[in-house]
Amino acid sequence: MPTESGRPVQRRFSESTSVAELRPDDALEGRIVRVEPIAEHHREGLREAAEREPQIHRYTNMYTLGFERWFDEALSSPTEVPFVVHVDGHPVGSTRYLNVEPAHRRTEIGWTWLERSQWGTGANIETKYLLLRNAFDGWGAMRVEFKTDARNLRVRGALLGIGASFEGIFRKHMVLPDSIRDSAWYAIVDDDWPRVKELLERKIERHSRAA
Repeated sequence: MPTESGRPVQRRFSESTSVAELRPDDALEGRIVRVEPIAEHHREGLREAAEREPQIHRYTNMYTLGFERWFDEALSSPTEVPFVVHVDGHPVGSTRYLNVEPAHRRTEIGWTWLERSQWGTGANIETKYLLLRNAFDGWGAMRVEFKTDARNLRVRGALLGIGASFEGIFRKHMVLPDSIRDSAWYAIVDDDWPRVKELLERKIERHSRAA
């Protein structure tokens, strides 16, 4: 909840604070996307979106797991909060909170993918905005992290574009089916959030007008 100055009140965390508190009660509604917690009834539509162009998953573990295992693990995870991204009522991708550390007021936004047709439309920007707003303004996060394959220059540019700061390369961070992955690490902290929030709202406004 914001104060009169417009800055969010810093929430008090305790041992009882849990991952579940990051899960919104309702869908996160934007002007371009609707982001809602994943459920079994999303399986078929999301499979179609995921398998339409399999090459978009080259840098993600979807490439390793395959859709069914990926979906089952997302649905049953007790430590993550996965979402489905909808545009015009149709599932077009997914994202999630992971590596949630309530004691340190920290989480990561990752496993994000969108159909290629949604690239450049503002869908990714607004998806990130809705999850960041929920984390910082609703949950009281101090830090939100992002990581991606260091070779994935498109995503690295997109993370800079949403206001995240580059924090370095974690060498030999993950094993992929065809390579060893170095991961590029980015983050937004609560001190950054007012500036980032304004930046993202301006970007969403421009995309909404262009639609």
